Amino acid sequence: MKFVIVLAFALFAVAAARPNEVQIVRLDSDVGVEKFNYALETSDGTKKQEDGQLKNIGTEQEAIVVHGSYSFVADDGVTYTVTYVADENGFQPSGAHLPVAPAA
Repeated sequence: MKFVIVLAFALFAVAAARPNEVQIVRLDSDVGVEKFNYALETSDGTKKQEDGQLKNIGTEQEAIVVHGSYSFVADDGVTYTVTYVADENGFQPSGAHLPVAPAA
């Protein structure tokens, strides 16, 4: 149930943050007890997709693993894309425009 509330709030926040002339052109979602996925596309070229699944269900190590991506057209006309994983190791984004930490 928490996932449904968080998902609804996130979609509302995305819609509210954009000017009124931007329209949602595609919204697909499937929310279950142990997994979810959704995809959103707006008329300004913004795209977001995400899927998550519980792992180690019923144990002390129960956690959700989320894979996703989002892209948007910036003011400079370039489309930027970020892919990410969010799990017990935190949020791990990657994208051609993002800096990369030096190897340890």
